[in-house]
Amino acid sequence: MATMPSSLPGGQSAAHAWFQTPAGRAVIDAQASPVAEALRQRPGQHWLWLGPGAAAGPEDARGLRLAVAEGGWQGDIACSLPLPLPNDSFATAVLQHAVPAVGEADALLAEVARILVPGGRVWMFVLNPLSPYRWRWRGTGLSAAEPLTWRRRLRRHGLVPDPVSQGVGPSWRVEATSPPQHGPGLRAAYLLQAEKRELPLTPLRQRAGLRLPQGVPAA
Repeated sequence: MATMPSSLPGGQSAAHAWFQTPAGRAVIDAQASPVAEALRQRPGQHWLWLGPGAAAGPEDARGLRLAVAEGGWQGDIACSLPLPLPNDSFATAVLQHAVPAVGEADALLAEVARILVPGGRVWMFVLNPLSPYRWRWRGTGLSAAEPLTWRRRLRRHGLVPDPVSQGVGPSWRVEATSPPQHGPGLRAAYLLQAEKRELPLTPLRQRAGLRLPQGVPAA
């Protein structure tokens, strides 16, 4: 995929610099396996990965890797919202703690829904507000929300979330953890997946044609 040179000044946002600390690295390292699974799920198709600069990605010409930076993202290209990417062009979007500023969640999800192909999937990694690990990012400016909040946001933009999320990362101690678990539990973060559906889940009932006085149905 053709790319543009990075031109945004500065590095990561101040909040996302936390992911470079030992506590933050433990969260990112725990997500390496599911991120790799997401990127190889659709061989030969394009993927977009937005996340902290602390995360390392594969060398893949079909992928676009962008790190959170002040005012947007930078990496293979430098950009902010709206994303300078064509409609229906990516099969997979990985949003790894990717919202650059509070209040931009809906704008980002709208853009992701726009660039995904029908049947494309979103893999969202979100900090868990119920985890004891939240005390390690307290005061950094990072935000966290429960799965129900993100499911509502995803549906609002035509993305159909999976019914169950997966907990990833440590619960309190800064150390490697076991594979993702069913439900977020007390893990530091969780993974929520959603799909862009080409057709609505519930078929729309066809409306009856309006009939003119002569009994001829209107177009």
